[in-house]
Amino acid sequence: MTQALLVIDVQNDFCPGGALAVPGGDEIVPGINALMADFSAVILTQDWHPAGHSSFASSHDAEPMSMTEMPYGAQVLWPDHCIQGSIGAQFHPDLTVDRADLIIRKGYNPAIDSYSAFFENDHTTPTGLEGYLRTRGITDLTMVGLATDFCVNFSAVDAAKLGFTVTVRTDLCRAIDFDGSLDAARTGMEGAGVMLA
Repeated sequence: MTQALLVIDVQNDFCPGGALAVPGGDEIVPGINALMADFSAVILTQDWHPAGHSSFASSHDAEPMSMTEMPYGAQVLWPDHCIQGSIGAQFHPDLTVDRADLIIRKGYNPAIDSYSAFFENDHTTPTGLEGYLRTRGITDLTMVGLATDFCVNFSAVDAAKLGFTVTVRTDLCRAIDFDGSLDAARTGMEGAGVMLA
């Protein structure tokens, strides 16, 4: 009962045909569904942005995937994606969402992006997930989902820093791999003590 599966952002906009499609993002869904049976606790995260979010390139008249500086640091400016209530924000239709004990929505503060399941991008504002896991006595986390080099990476590193034992199933993740981001993420996760399986 001390282990949980954390399924990161397996949503339509991150799958082929979506606004911020991760190559092969839909390929991992059957494997994730099968893995859920091995865990007593399953938690899903859901990117959940208001329209006009400050991380959207359209909010800055900028090119998607360009960079800007926010009060909390460097920020990639993304295509508009996972807007609250939209089809794109919904989970992939084949994902077994009914197995989830908890769904954590993130990125709903219009002023700050939120990659990690544990903290917004200022690295201080918590989502509440840590408290939930602690009260359930969960110590070991296995992470899968989208995208390896952003939301999975940030979630895994934060979890390791908080003292959880973290495994990332790289076969059940897919990456954006933007400007060397995948190699950097792998190095950062391993440096934080995350096991890549």
